[in-house]
Amino acid sequence: MKREFPASPIVGVGAVIVDGDRVLLVRRGQEPLKGEWSLPGGVLELGETLEQGVRREVLEETGLRVEVVSVVEVLDRIVTQPGDSAGSNEVDEIRIRFHYVLIDYLCRVLSGELSASSDADDARWVMRDALDEFKLTSVTTAVIEKAFAMTEAGG
Repeated sequence: MKREFPASPIVGVGAVIVDGDRVLLVRRGQEPLKGEWSLPGGVLELGETLEQGVRREVLEETGLRVEVVSVVEVLDRIVTQPGDSAGSNEVDEIRIRFHYVLIDYLCRVLSGELSASSDADDARWVMRDALDEFKLTSVTTAVIEKAFAMTEAGG
């Protein structure tokens, strides 16, 4: 499956793993967002349910086994770049570099020991009041805050 400049959108799953006043973040080892902090997750594999995909990605990236609680958010992540007009006088086209349809789930840890692996360069628990230090995208921060609100409401 071609992830960069794909022929169609790719389904991705993410985990918002909340433990009290902290959330689990990973530093991406691959594009998109390579080197940036985000939620654990990745691309759904053929034949895999959404929940199976979330559990697999979390285990691969963090070493943790999780319980999938509920959907937090469904969103698009579309990254564009100027196209190549091959020297013509026309305005460059916009090319779709990445297009993911993401489903983020609220999760709870069942077992395991935290250690970054697979596509994650680092993984750590981050206190809610320290999220700004990790330069998350505004969308990621909103998803995390929604998950905290869900847990506070008994979700």
